[in-house]
Amino acid sequence: MSHDSAQAPRRVRLARGASPWLLPTAAGALAATLMTLRSRRWAAVAAPALALTGGMLWFFRDPERTPGKGRVLSPADGVVQSIDAWHDGRTRVAIFMSPLNVHVNRAPLAGTVTSVEHRPGGYLPAFNKDSDRNERVVWHFDTELGDIEVVQIAGAVARRIVPYLAGGAKVAQADRIGLIRFGSRVDVYLPEGMEPAVAVGERTTAGVTRLDRG
Repeated sequence: MSHDSAQAPRRVRLARGASPWLLPTAAGALAATLMTLRSRRWAAVAAPALALTGGMLWFFRDPERTPGKGRVLSPADGVVQSIDAWHDGRTRVAIFMSPLNVHVNRAPLAGTVTSVEHRPGGYLPAFNKDSDRNERVVWHFDTELGDIEVVQIAGAVARRIVPYLAGGAKVAQADRIGLIRFGSRVDVYLPEGMEPAVAVGERTTAGVTRLDRG
């Protein structure tokens, strides 16, 4: 038996912040399923309720990850939507997350959380260029590369961002920092002079994909 096959399978847990959505859905599915014992008519309710519960379990999955190698790792699963030179010399890498992606976000570097700021705004689709005015949570990390900014942006369906940490918390690279419920976007700002190692349209994995070149 090979070493890999002898290893236990990696556990997939549910994301923190899932219960307000998942528990009522699962309870409704269970109740409808039990009612089918009295009348088969309830199957018309139970079947979609069970399917919705399954979808919720898939959406709120939070798999374990082995951190990738690189100075800056992707904070999100998704697709690189844009790469923009910023006015202060930094480079913004915007990652769009569809409802099919894992929505737990991770720290791109090790360091200390210096601030976590909620900013109210709209709820345009995250792929819309005007989504820069959407509701968001702005993170700043004090790292070996200096200040690193990460922005979680709510989308048309995602109406809640759930930070897991507060200012002063210390994080290792690829630690979980928060959750965005249902399709959304995460931006990370690379320091001045750092070239991105990804391209527009490339898929990323939170805590694994390297964003910096060399």
